[in-house]
Amino acid sequence: MGQVAGKVAIVTGGASGIGAASVETLAREGAKVLVTDIGDALGAEVVARIEAAGGEAFFRHQDVTDELAWPEIVEAALGRYGRLDIMVANAGVCMGGPIVEMSLADWRRQTAINLDGVFMSVKFAIPAMAKTGGGSIIITSSVAGLRGSSGFASYCASKGGVRLFAKAAAMECAAMGVNIRVNSVHPGIIDTPLWDKMPTGSAVGHNASLWAKAVVPLPSLWAKAVVPLARAGQAQDIANGVLYLASDLSSYVTGSELVIDGGRTAG
Repeated sequence: MGQVAGKVAIVTGGASGIGAASVETLAREGAKVLVTDIGDALGAEVVARIEAAGGEAFFRHQDVTDELAWPEIVEAALGRYGRLDIMVANAGVCMGGPIVEMSLADWRRQTAINLDGVFMSVKFAIPAMAKTGGGSIIITSSVAGLRGSSGFASYCASKGGVRLFAKAAAMECAAMGVNIRVNSVHPGIIDTPLWDKMPTGSAVGHNASLWAKAVVPLPSLWAKAVVPLARAGQAQDIANGVLYLASDLSSYVTGSELVIDGGRTAG
């Protein structure tokens, strides 16, 4: 307990799945957390659970693609807690479909959330962290950022993009001498609510039908067939990795990839 005591964190996409598990784990280990998401009700529930357990957190609605709102998010953390030590750039979407059938609007929407949102989380976190001696930036990528997957080219492109962006940002922060580490986390088949979500709305209407036609089995069945450990991971498995990268136990780790996939990409 207390691995991140006294630290302040922002977690985007923190209302459910890996994000919520990361928020609750950081709070349980002593961090004060600003939870952001577009899911207001779920975000409020996460904060309520943390407060009931004696932790400290608050929620702000955030669309990570809105550049003008980003300074307000960082200032909210600074205004309440006086510092920023941890940024978990976790918000993301997964949209599938053949390349030749994907619309440019859908491609851009996924890239805006998965790649542009990460860029802005890093851009606005660095100055805030530098003012108080540094920190740790953790970017949620995927094993899809390490290898190709038929039917998910746009997702692979966005997650591969943030993988290399994390490495470049790590080198840039090191060159600046600001004591900010940047690493990426690469989940494999993880049993989260993401599996239950289908793209909706006018911007993804075309891809919604593609997703519905995709043959994607339940994570537990898929994992049993393709993962060496023969089971799907849980959100807590990823949150444990986030905690390690957020804590001082990883003080000599930057520009690295933490793959948490039950051994799927090992061979």
